[in-house]
Amino acid sequence: MLKRQPRPRYARASRVSHYDGDMTSVTSAPRLEIPWWIRASRIFKAYLSLTKPRIIELLLATTLPTVFLASDGWPPLWLTVAIVIGGALSAGAANTFNSYLDRDIDAVMKRTSTRPLVTGTVSPRAALIFAWTLSVISTAWFAWVVDSLLAAALSVAAIVLYVVFYTMTLKRRTPQNIVWGGAAGCMPVLIAWAAVTQTLSWTPVVLFLIVFFWTPPHYWPLSMKFERDYRDADVPMLPVVKPSAHVAGQMIAYTVVMIVTTLVLIPVAGMTWIYAAGAIASGAWFLAGVVALHDRAFRGESKLREMRVFRDSIVYLSLVFAFVLVDPLVPDALTVWTT
Repeated sequence: MLKRQPRPRYARASRVSHYDGDMTSVTSAPRLEIPWWIRASRIFKAYLSLTKPRIIELLLATTLPTVFLASDGWPPLWLTVAIVIGGALSAGAANTFNSYLDRDIDAVMKRTSTRPLVTGTVSPRAALIFAWTLSVISTAWFAWVVDSLLAAALSVAAIVLYVVFYTMTLKRRTPQNIVWGGAAGCMPVLIAWAAVTQTLSWTPVVLFLIVFFWTPPHYWPLSMKFERDYRDADVPMLPVVKPSAHVAGQMIAYTVVMIVTTLVLIPVAGMTWIYAAGAIASGAWFLAGVVALHDRAFRGESKLREMRVFRDSIVYLSLVFAFVLVDPLVPDALTVWTT
């Protein structure tokens, strides 16, 4: 009888790039090299994310209207563009320092676990060099391009406030961190006003206070939503150490003071009925949302819808400063408070 011949066994290859008829000459495929422009794009996006562009967008939303109000009408186009660029560079520097200093926290929190310094896309040393570079460029930009030493000094103060006062000192030590540390986020209105007028007055101070009192009811809903992340990272945000109803009650207080401050701007800056009506209506709308959040927290509801209030706070600030932008273009006959 003929014996059945066993089937030959061949070694498996992890990847076959070509077959020339002989299974013994199987070769693995070479790794494809990523084109340089794709690598460059990824690096650019990583460095851009260090600057937290969404925060910069919000800061510039207060900068542009301030330029219009300081100019009492249409500002020079080049000056406006220069101030916006300088503000973006300055805010980007502060945010990059923050990313560098908070990289240990970002690694713990799920919300921030994919940031470049956590994933290793950008090294800590490279991020620190980038932050210092942006700081120097932004300072020089305001001093020589915008031609305002006062704006340059305020830009440096804003970076120091955010990096040293908030990130390095307050953030990990006190539940009131965002209240006082948030002063850095108010600085763009002072910088913009100084860049246009080469001085400061009560009007930019009131604008500063509007953003200052807006910051807690803006940021605390986000902290409430990601309370577990902050707890795991050992960051004592107010929602970590206090019940949600208490936090929402604090938000109501800050919101009321903020609305009153928006109305103080009317006599201080000689605003019109357009701004007055807009500030009152948008303030009432936002306050209603904060009160509703407090009621849900007080009743112990599981779904507080904190992020709705967070998003509404951005809409609210954008609306108020949109009215600030439009107001200088409105006829003086509509001025509420005449002297």
